[in-house]
Amino acid sequence: MTHDVEHLRQLGMSDSQAVAKAQALQQCDAALDSMGASGSRWSIWVPGRIELFGKHTDYAGGRSLLCAVERGFVVRAALRTDNIVRAADVVRGEHCETSLDPQAADGVPGWPHYVATVAKRLARNFGSAGKGVDLAFASDLPVAAGMSSSSALMIAVFVSLAKSNDLRSSEEFRREIFSREELASYLGCIENGESFRSLEGDAGVGTFGGSQDHTAIMCSEPMRVIQYAFSPVRREAVYRMPPTHTFVIASSGLLAEKTAGAREAYNQAALLVRHLLGAWNAATGRTDPTLADAVRSGPDAIGRLRELTTTAATTDYPARALRHRFDQFVLEAFELIPAAGSALARGAIEELGPLSDRSQRAAEEWLGNQVAETIALARLAREHGATAASSFGAGFGGSVWALVPLGRVVEFTIAWAASYRAAFPDRAPQSAFFVSPAGPGATQW
Repeated sequence: MTHDVEHLRQLGMSDSQAVAKAQALQQCDAALDSMGASGSRWSIWVPGRIELFGKHTDYAGGRSLLCAVERGFVVRAALRTDNIVRAADVVRGEHCETSLDPQAADGVPGWPHYVATVAKRLARNFGSAGKGVDLAFASDLPVAAGMSSSSALMIAVFVSLAKSNDLRSSEEFRREIFSREELASYLGCIENGESFRSLEGDAGVGTFGGSQDHTAIMCSEPMRVIQYAFSPVRREAVYRMPPTHTFVIASSGLLAEKTAGAREAYNQAALLVRHLLGAWNAATGRTDPTLADAVRSGPDAIGRLRELTTTAATTDYPARALRHRFDQFVLEAFELIPAAGSALARGAIEELGPLSDRSQRAAEEWLGNQVAETIALARLAREHGATAASSFGAGFGGSVWALVPLGRVVEFTIAWAASYRAAFPDRAPQSAFFVSPAGPGATQW
């Protein structure tokens, strides 16, 4: 345990969380023992993430301001000599089993489906991947709360299998993936099912998202906010978090699951972007790969794209929905994020407040992915004195971040939680409020 604590501290994790994670790793070791795992073992940390700005921008080629939190998945993995993958959730006491086989079953609904999706994709893409793993994990992330718990689990499974098969030394890997950012792009493709260069895709998990979550999880740094653009993934800036403030996170208690009807609502935001981009390329004869590329194509592009929201409208893609989706994207990616980055670079932390308010309002009125709970959480955070606050994640439930002066964290968190739970007593048992600085990204040792 001492070794794990010291390693996590060296990563930049706070003392209390390093101890908590090391204790969870002991539980994972015990679970591996009960599974009869006999191979050599290693540890993995995969965090959840906050998206400060960048709501639904990644798959449109936009940009985001991101950081990891000090909550996530700790994993102990043990090498196997066959192609079997066994996983155990030590918190829930649940198990699943699959194999490194492109024809393997998809897994039962829930978290085993994510494990099976990763195993199938690796078997499809890497002919040398034939060694499975036994892995036991513990997560202290609220489930389906918009903090990318599903992406974090898939990354944990990938990292486990990548080490067991020494993928980074394989010809297929070295030919297609050259950096941590490109690995994040590939991990996004595992989730959405798209191909990555010559690495053939499959069904994924049914969402049309990009690689924002995976980039934040893989590339975050302690006490930093990272700014990335997407399609392709590229780092634009890194900003030091002011030592005067930290994050308080509220999980609404309304699950933001990307399944069934919620998945359809989530995917509709992406489909609106696809439709508008297709209409743009058809009208202009261009082949812009993303909506962001279309916006940057000329000084009159924004005006012409706004006109297309009317002329390209259909029954499935009404003009009002197209216009709102486009305006939200342009505001978030081309106005709010550059302004927020500038404020962070100058240490002008108070400027983030009005910017986060505009981002939240655009999500409510234009993106349409907010619910009463997240709307109230953002409003109440500001009323209780948060310097800035906004919802984040896929939406349709989920969480809100608040940036709070260190000296007011306890007072603020108690007041925020009390006012929210009084307003939404049915959500109170499932809601969660916790404090976290910007934490380290994924790693293994």
